[in-house]
Amino acid sequence: MHTVVVGTSGTTAEDVIAVARGNARVELSAEALEALGRAREIVDALAAKPEPVYGVSTGFGALASRHISPELRAQLQRNIVRSHAAGMGPRVEREVVRALMFLRLKTVASGHTGVRPSVAQTMADLLNAGITPVVHEYGSLGCSGDLAPLSHCALALMGEGDAEGPDGVVRPAGELLAAHRIEPVELREKEGLALLNGTDGMLGMLVMALADLDTLYKSADITAALTLEALLGTEKVLAPELHAIRPHPGQAAAAANMAAVLKGSGLTGHFQEESAPRVQDAYSVRCAPQVAGAGRDTMAHAALVAFRELAAAVDNPVVLPDGRVESNGNFHGAPVAYVLDFLAIAAADLGSIAERRTDRLLDKNRSHGLPPFLAEDAGVDSGLMIAQYTQAALVSEMKRLAVPASADSIPSSAMQEDHVSMGWSAARKLRTAVDNLTRIIAIELYAATRAIELRHGLTPAPASQAAIAAVRAAGVQGPGPDRFLAPDLAAADAFVRAGALVAAVEPVTGPLA
Repeated sequence: MHTVVVGTSGTTAEDVIAVARGNARVELSAEALEALGRAREIVDALAAKPEPVYGVSTGFGALASRHISPELRAQLQRNIVRSHAAGMGPRVEREVVRALMFLRLKTVASGHTGVRPSVAQTMADLLNAGITPVVHEYGSLGCSGDLAPLSHCALALMGEGDAEGPDGVVRPAGELLAAHRIEPVELREKEGLALLNGTDGMLGMLVMALADLDTLYKSADITAALTLEALLGTEKVLAPELHAIRPHPGQAAAAANMAAVLKGSGLTGHFQEESAPRVQDAYSVRCAPQVAGAGRDTMAHAALVAFRELAAAVDNPVVLPDGRVESNGNFHGAPVAYVLDFLAIAAADLGSIAERRTDRLLDKNRSHGLPPFLAEDAGVDSGLMIAQYTQAALVSEMKRLAVPASADSIPSSAMQEDHVSMGWSAARKLRTAVDNLTRIIAIELYAATRAIELRHGLTPAPASQAAIAAVRAAGVQGPGPDRFLAPDLAAADAFVRAGALVAAVEPVTGPLA
């Protein structure tokens, strides 16, 4: 099994996905263990002094003015975890919780939190045992970190609360720890606070969304090319010299992908052969690279933010190399929240333009010779009429999901935490948007492949043929009389979601950008 080694200098997106989705094992490096030990010595020294130090010998948030005596400090750390584990609503997905736990371990291992090496090792042990704390949908405002979600994870380290075992069964966390011979953690000064103060949940969801969107943007380039073929459009708008004079890198990549899919097509370039020749394709076809390209450039910016955050040590207070323990505001989720919202906007627009192309394929007045709704016997058959309704409903929801969460802020903690990021909320709605975008692209794929097969006597591009063959092999049926449509759409969704569309095309086109 793949092993991810956690050091002091952060981690990579690839490692996050390996742990969250691939169940990779986690190990702490010798360097990290040494840094943890050094930082803990500093915290212990401060704890022994009579002067109050925030998070070490004081209360938290609006209660930070109270100095806590030594005999109450362990109770203080336990209490912050118990009281902050106040989430509600449905359970959060296992992969999100594993990413959350791993990213918190990444910050702990930096040596800036003052957590003991034994606590960090227990965090790794839970991940390696496949123990996943039950975390709920609601409870994070994205400032002072993802407090409630991280608290539910810290609660499991203490042997309290509920968790899911490797068998998928939810049991009391204490039972699971005992079954795997893991000793519950007895928290000491600062440790409870250090386990809660991070942007780890929203960051983990950002990393996974970027991976999913990378596949979806390539898939959308393929379906846009298939639709262009089905509509007998022109590939001339994809010429690299046209995109070079508007030098957005994402746009050039999208155009190059579409051109690669269309290479060798016998369906393109029929403008002048019709009784009413076209001068230009509709915007949804002609501007596909510009829209998909803008989304790609948005992803590039979001990936840069993620890269920086993956290298960060987010906690408050932090232990600095010179021995100081200083309060700060690095737990504020604004940098991550903004790009999560930006990605939802871009995804909504990509879904919107895909739906417009699908609608064009189904409208006999705009499809240039295709049967109404791609039906076998229009009037008797409805064809794909309602598939487009489903797609439109998904697009409408994506537009609602594109409303920024990060534009909102609700003060908390008796006005001490008076401006919050709502980054967790931005991440949760982006996950829904990514799911919906997958379904929207699947419906365009379903319509475009059927439309191409209805162009009798014309030969699609080799890459298009490969896509059609693969999607049919996956159980998505082609043209014919009306049938129960939902299973076909579900199969197309699973095909796109698994990255199978990109995998089917790339042996012909080469790697898509």
